[in-house]
Amino acid sequence: MARRRISEQPTSRLAIWARRLALFSLAATVIAVVIVRSGALDIVPALSTLAGALALALVAILLAFAAGVVIWTEGIGGVREAVTALLIGLVLIAYPLYLGVKAYRLPAIYDVTTDPIDPPRFVAIARLRPRDANPVTYAGLHIAELQRKAYSDIEPDLTTATPQEAYDAVLKVIAKRKWHIVDARPPQGAATPRDGLIEAIARTPILSFRDDVAVRVRATPGGARIDVRSASRYGRHDLGANAARVRALIEDVDDVLSAPATEKKQPAPKPTQAAGKGNSVKR
Repeated sequence: MARRRISEQPTSRLAIWARRLALFSLAATVIAVVIVRSGALDIVPALSTLAGALALALVAILLAFAAGVVIWTEGIGGVREAVTALLIGLVLIAYPLYLGVKAYRLPAIYDVTTDPIDPPRFVAIARLRPRDANPVTYAGLHIAELQRKAYSDIEPDLTTATPQEAYDAVLKVIAKRKWHIVDARPPQGAATPRDGLIEAIARTPILSFRDDVAVRVRATPGGARIDVRSASRYGRHDLGANAARVRALIEDVDDVLSAPATEKKQPAPKPTQAAGKGNSVKR
């Protein structure tokens, strides 16, 4: 009895290459994210690797669309491969597209502070920043005006708490957020008056870029004034991250200061001094 030969439907080569490219892009993106987070490479080549991986994802999407046209017109196989490439590509570029929309809507600034006239200074952190990082000096009134228009709610935190209480509350919040404290100087009294100053390094959630934070606690006739400054080490656009960090820090400090007295009596964590040179990785 003769065997019946079943002819296999040919598969679109465009669909096959689209899936291959999408899978390669996925692997390259994961590797690039690991490299950026670990600081194994300098920030520029690390981000270039990530950008290249995302560019491959875009090419895979275009190939998937082209394969869909061929599959539709010629009636050949490859739908599964094309759809796989399309989904992987869309997942990879979705977040960068979202960031692009934010970059278009928000001002191109990387340094946000509650006091543009006399911002808290980076002293200890200035010695840790790499040479190719953004300047530690505040950019000036033009940036302050852009900040005011975009983030009008970023203002000093005026509290009736004593300077020491405000300082301890800031330390408690920073420790809870697991930021690395580089330097911490408590405020001093009337005999030798001195502002309290805390310098810390925060990390962004996905790529673990390092952003620098300075918090100043200054005595006022009615209590204390807390000023915060958050600045990205690299890039001219922070995509709103620094303003969000300043806003959240002030809100959490206010929550600590308004807590019952029994909770306030908990000792503040002791700051750890930075040892050696800091890693050269951005926001």
